[in-house]
Amino acid sequence: MQIDSMSTWQRTHSCGKLRASNHGEEVILMGWVNSRRDLGQLIFIDLRDREGITQIVFDPQADAESHAKAHILRNEWVLAVRGEVVNRLEGQENKQIPTGGIEVRALELKILNHTETPPFQVDGAVDGSETLRLKHRYLELRRPQMLATFKKRHRIAAFIREYLNRMGFLEVETPFLTKSTPEGARDYLVPSRVNRGCFYALPQSPQLFKQLLMVAGFERYYQIVRCFRDEDLRADRQPEFTQVDLEMSFATEETVMSVFEGLMIDLFQEVQGVEIPAPIGRMDYREAMETYGTDRPDLRFGMEIRDLTEHARKTDFRVFRDTAAGGGVIKAIRVPGGAAAFSRKNLDELGTLAVEWGAKGLAWAKITPDGWQSPLDKFLKSEEKGAINASMEAQPGDLILCVAHERSIVNEVLGRMRTHIARERNLIPSDRWSFLWVTRFPLFEFDEAEDRLAAVHHPFTSPLEEDVAVLETDPLAARARAYDLVLNGSEIGGGSVRIHRLDLQQQIFKLLGISPEQAQAKFGFLLEALRYGAPPHAGMAIGFDRLVALMTGAQSLREVIAFPKTTSASCLLTEAPSEVDPRQLSELGLALVAEEEADQ
Repeated sequence: MQIDSMSTWQRTHSCGKLRASNHGEEVILMGWVNSRRDLGQLIFIDLRDREGITQIVFDPQADAESHAKAHILRNEWVLAVRGEVVNRLEGQENKQIPTGGIEVRALELKILNHTETPPFQVDGAVDGSETLRLKHRYLELRRPQMLATFKKRHRIAAFIREYLNRMGFLEVETPFLTKSTPEGARDYLVPSRVNRGCFYALPQSPQLFKQLLMVAGFERYYQIVRCFRDEDLRADRQPEFTQVDLEMSFATEETVMSVFEGLMIDLFQEVQGVEIPAPIGRMDYREAMETYGTDRPDLRFGMEIRDLTEHARKTDFRVFRDTAAGGGVIKAIRVPGGAAAFSRKNLDELGTLAVEWGAKGLAWAKITPDGWQSPLDKFLKSEEKGAINASMEAQPGDLILCVAHERSIVNEVLGRMRTHIARERNLIPSDRWSFLWVTRFPLFEFDEAEDRLAAVHHPFTSPLEEDVAVLETDPLAARARAYDLVLNGSEIGGGSVRIHRLDLQQQIFKLLGISPEQAQAKFGFLLEALRYGAPPHAGMAIGFDRLVALMTGAQSLREVIAFPKTTSASCLLTEAPSEVDPRQLSELGLALVAEEEADQ
């Protein structure tokens, strides 16, 4: 088959632009065959490009040659068509598309390229496995719904840049080849050919560089930046990802939160057409954990966790009494209307889940007009059941689910149970956007594996001023000047006030078990910078991919990243990672060893 040349043809319009006002104009369109209908005398194709679809009509009376060529056209062939715009006859309009009131009568056709049969259907229903679609990602990206996602991603990025520019921020690029400072996820390492035996690391975030920009006096920095983390993957995690990163000098928590709060309110108004109530609510970390069992609570539905320990310790139920006596807690959630919705089999399944999540069991009580229907009924006096009902605000028809254990396990199990039930019973309103600031996180947590303190956020987070005094005596009681932004139960970003004093930074390193020698080796350039008039500063980063996924309704980050990796951190399109030529390794001074040797 002969492939035609575009020669002097220039596209005059996109396939989504023509309207009834263009009637009678001669146009040149270019794009892919989205669909074809051969009616014999007339042949219709829908021609698709980035902006939409236009119906093309091949009529032998208009041009016999193009009509003859149109017989061999197939889906996804690449065409150029010269023709006349005509209004469709009344009653034949396609009101589903913006160009549905017109069609183009072909006067000349050029076939610019043909295609082999695609491995899956590009238009219409998804009919290929994710593995197949990732291998041929360029075909998957032709889908109109995929294109719409990436147009929206572009709009979001453009709006964020415009907003931050207006707020006086400077966009500054920071290095991709930097020093390995392993604190948290594993670094991706890049060997240096010039400095054999030495390695760069790809940045997990621009954290240290943006702090250095504050020392440099830039005052307000931002960047929409790629970051890299070598960690186990899942649907909402990728080895390379994008974040909106900013830092501000002479700023407090309030300053940074105000900037991002305004950004989210304006962004959702502009892109989603949704008004976010201002101000965005705030919740202390401890309250979030006690009431919702997570530091990223979804507030679009109820079922808050209530503490029943004081009521339960007085009952004759031994599990409750012994748990309370041993310092544990008894807490519960109320499922409105759950008494009729959950059979005994359903409750047994919930109990199995609770055990898998760490509980010893799951107690339950159905509230009926006649009282409790529960295995616990015989262990509790009527006044005890009444007190529990009052604490839970339980009404007839409700279901109470209860867990007794140490506090952290109870909170986690009931938090997961709350979300699980809400999803299973469709209790989460899909058209609601619920933002929340979670503040005052713990500064440290204890790492059992390492037998030492670890930073909850990162080692450069400042403690609350009133908690500096307990750093040496009770470091786990110290709270951080940190804040996370949560949207619909997903953490979309976080930040903190940074440490700008050398003495405090050295104290924090010491508490984390980082010796002066290790601190100098890993972070010496930052410690040196803190000696030269570092201003108080604070910052934050938003997970851009996650934000886009939420705003587009995507089920995973892979849907909003043009060329994503799989859960094994591989690219099915390019087959990366791959082996390299031994000569490349030799130039770098590297040699591969057998897996058995590496494990020794």
